[in-house]
Amino acid sequence: MVTMSAYPTSADFERDARRMHDDTQVSAGNIAMGVIIGRTSEFFGFFVYGIASVLVFPRLVFGFAADPLTATFYSFGVFALAFLARPVGSVFFMWVDHTYGRGTKLTIALFLLGGSTASIAFLPGYATVGIWSVLLLALFRLGQGFALGGVWDGLASLLALNAPANRRGWYAMIPQLGAPLGFALASGLFGYFYVNLSDADFLSWGWRYPFFVAFAVNVVALFARLRLVASKEFGSALDRDELQAAPVLETLRVHGRDVLLGAFVPLASFAMFHLVTIFPLSWVYLNNGQSAGDFLFVQIAGAAVGAGTIVLSGLLADRIGRRGQLLIGAIAIAIFSFATPFWLEAGAGAQDAYIIVGFGILGLSFGQASGSVSFRFARAYRYTGAAFTSDLAWLVGAGFAPLVALGLATEFGIFFIGGYLISGAICTLLALTLSRALDMQGDSN
Repeated sequence: MVTMSAYPTSADFERDARRMHDDTQVSAGNIAMGVIIGRTSEFFGFFVYGIASVLVFPRLVFGFAADPLTATFYSFGVFALAFLARPVGSVFFMWVDHTYGRGTKLTIALFLLGGSTASIAFLPGYATVGIWSVLLLALFRLGQGFALGGVWDGLASLLALNAPANRRGWYAMIPQLGAPLGFALASGLFGYFYVNLSDADFLSWGWRYPFFVAFAVNVVALFARLRLVASKEFGSALDRDELQAAPVLETLRVHGRDVLLGAFVPLASFAMFHLVTIFPLSWVYLNNGQSAGDFLFVQIAGAAVGAGTIVLSGLLADRIGRRGQLLIGAIAIAIFSFATPFWLEAGAGAQDAYIIVGFGILGLSFGQASGSVSFRFARAYRYTGAAFTSDLAWLVGAGFAPLVALGLATEFGIFFIGGYLISGAICTLLALTLSRALDMQGDSN
């Protein structure tokens, strides 16, 4: 009788593929390109949904609300569901990874992510199917979040493992470039349709095209990632346990403190993340400021500045250290928070300056925010620990940011946005201080 274990798994096929490419070297440049493509695809889909949460869903899905502000609150509530589902997806897909291999995990996760995103493109409005429109949107959003828990491929860690000791800051910033690139692409697509279509056509069909593009981008990213996962370098890292998936509960038992600490280190940049992307778009749109289309193109310029300062963060981190770079970023965000209320209330020119300067500061901080405490994980737990730390950081720092920011601004006044940013900066400074104290304690032992 043949048992299931007799059948070859994805892990077996991946090992065979690596043997076929034993003589083929994958350069650090190829790894970097694969990482950028993968992260850009993730953030593109992320921001396509985020922009639609401001311009589309409040009217299409939550048109039953008493006013546009309430409808936007509902829309931001559904937006947060993905961040709640992401850690659950990580637990499931770590099991898939451990049992069937990284290739199977990535294929399932990216097709689920692309399928959930493409399904939103066919979403009927509340006027057509009633409450089912809300339920379907929530289901697809949960599907996106669950799938995002499985797209952690380890390629960023592989890139870091190939980094020279004096270039770690430079290599650490490369994956972060996916955020401004993905945002610029999403904003450009939405801006084009928003500006060139009538309001009725945009709400009827124009907004759906970016979701179709997101699915196509996911397919391209899948093949780019699978090529690297089947490489000799990736297999060698797996054999050294550098990129092996460990059980999540075991990882939390051994490194729970490090996971919690790592989730709070990037809080300043993650709090800032939505306060220069999704929230200001909603604030301008709801308060009859400048055209949403024009504002999206200003945000594209801001994303370009953010990409430049992400690169700068890599250069600075290699000179002063990643911890020092993160401290500078948190302090800059704290200082910026005092100007936030004035710029958002001072008209179109000041709002544009807020976006440009805000993206610049975000890049300095966000460029080194990923995996800032990964070195604290033992080698066997590094892959899983880094993935789960990232999930919690996004949940705590960004998942509810648009909802909280809009609530504070409308209920208590725009000045409270500055207080929200300061709280994130304080959390980062405290986490970095505690991390340094624990490192010094470990050295003394």
